[in-house]
Amino acid sequence: MLKKLFPGRISWWEVIIFAVATALMTAAFLISPIFENTSFQRMGVYLETWIFFAVLIMANCQKPLESALKTFVFFLISQPLIYLFQVPFSAMGWGLFSYYGRWFVMTLCTFPMAFVGWYITKKNWLSLLILSPVLVFLAYTALDAARFTASHFPRLLVTALFCLGQIVLYLWAFTSKPLQKAVGLVIPLAVAAVVLLRTPQAGVDCAVFFPDDPVFSETATVTEDNDSLTLAIDPRDDGAMLRVHATAYGDTDFTVTDGGATYDYTLQIRLDDGGSVTVNVVKR
Repeated sequence: MLKKLFPGRISWWEVIIFAVATALMTAAFLISPIFENTSFQRMGVYLETWIFFAVLIMANCQKPLESALKTFVFFLISQPLIYLFQVPFSAMGWGLFSYYGRWFVMTLCTFPMAFVGWYITKKNWLSLLILSPVLVFLAYTALDAARFTASHFPRLLVTALFCLGQIVLYLWAFTSKPLQKAVGLVIPLAVAAVVLLRTPQAGVDCAVFFPDDPVFSETATVTEDNDSLTLAIDPRDDGAMLRVHATAYGDTDFTVTDGGATYDYTLQIRLDDGGSVTVNVVKR
């Protein structure tokens, strides 16, 4: 299996085809209702699958610069295509590209990260050190998904198993000594468990439209009184959006001030019995 995943070479044509194929698959998961609120839909929002794709490319390159270039081009092609493929099927249309900004920043980061990441192929303690942030992230995601699965089985079971499988795969493929494998498994899981226990269970990061499609100016401000919540206005010509980052569920009243006018709203962040999070803005 390792020889099939990491044959040690990947051509530019394979990188381009891989980028288009993964973008098409991701868009299909996001568009099709059958994948709503599943581990597959997470592919269009979270990083665990894209880490796997990046490692596949890095480990099949011969030099650090080749790794950096091919990984960067893979993300440069795949990420905008995901939005492009969704445009005909989305009510937001071309407005979907408003979400591309953070993925573009991450795409720029892939160049230096993949340059350094190529050295995991050396299979030594340096490999484990380079892998450690990824292992901690995957361990955290696996444990967090498993915690969610325990309450809403079988939701996110695939995510938990996929992340845990990546940890095992990378330790098996990119470390050579039993001690390295043991350290690479135990420490990330322990760190992730500690962080998870100290982190609120809710983790909402999204953007939602205001009711009645108001158009706010660039100077519009939000006032709210909730330490677990961060709100910001995203003014748009076709109706403003509210960017939400929250660490707790519940309803919060807030006010938008734009010039001399004020607008009162309530933000509703709720978790239903099926484990789905809904975020809505209603007018007061």
